[in-house]
Amino acid sequence: MGYNIKLVLCICSLALILARVSSATSRRDIRGFINEHNKARAEVGVGPIKWNETIARYAQNYANVRSWDCAMEHSMGPYGENIASGEGMTGAAAVNTADLPRVKAVDRWEAEKVDYNYESNSCADGKMCGHYRQVVWNMIVRLGCAKVRCSSGGTFIGCNYDPPGNYQDEKP
Repeated sequence: MGYNIKLVLCICSLALILARVSSATSRRDIRGFINEHNKARAEVGVGPIKWNETIARYAQNYANVRSWDCAMEHSMGPYGENIASGEGMTGAAAVNTADLPRVKAVDRWEAEKVDYNYESNSCADGKMCGHYRQVVWNMIVRLGCAKVRCSSGGTFIGCNYDPPGNYQDEKP
């Protein structure tokens, strides 16, 4: 009898873990990720980016890892990467709700544009602009993103880019 209870508890635990780390990236978010990236890219004359399921699976696998702590740590994988995390974070789809302010991750990355000087290929003093450079890097053609709700209550968002870009001494 004890063996059966342990087996049932193990199966239930596994089901909870799988339910918790399942993909939270909806078709609406996918369209939003692509549209927001391509809007920012078009503003500077860079060609469109396309969704790639292989890269999206990579992004989802890493988002699942971060679901336990929502830590802002890069995957150090084979792709370029932007990450964001926090309360009220959404991927790229607009969310209509009055109870919690929502922040779109792609908007946060794109907002760094004001701190980037293309001519000098540099950021304003004390500012970050690498996320923006990644979004508009002209050699990138494929994108995969994911989001996951963290046990802390926040949301972790990751977008991966192929081929990788955002090299320090090169212009996007």
